[in-house]
Amino acid sequence: VQLQASGGGLVQTGGSLTLSCAASGFTLGSGAVAWFRQAPGKEREGISSISSPGRTYYAESVKGRFTISRDNTKNTVNLQMNSLKPEDTAIYYCAAHEGSRPYLWGMAAEYDYWGQGTQVTVSS
Repeated sequence: VQLQASGGGLVQTGGSLTLSCAASGFTLGSGAVAWFRQAPGKEREGISSISSPGRTYYAESVKGRFTISRDNTKNTVNLQMNSLKPEDTAIYYCAAHEGSRPYLWGMAAEYDYWGQGTQVTVSS
């Protein structure tokens, strides 16, 4: 199983980026997928997740600005990020939780597979 996160980059405050998580060897719609981020000197935090049936979850810090979605035909999960702030600067990781068992969406230990991360930098 491999997850590939892409779409990061440098953007100005207020700008937008769309991250994409592509999977091989695993059907993303069969389980839950989440985006985490880790800023320098900080712990990894869960920012959004989408469950197998399509229920979405967001951290308070990104609610209303970020939108997670899944494209089953492409086996990808996207994170549309709008109104970006300097505090959104971090490495963003996608992660997949296999199966339909209950999970705590914001806990990294709940996820079975991880992508390599993509850097998002928001300049002020």
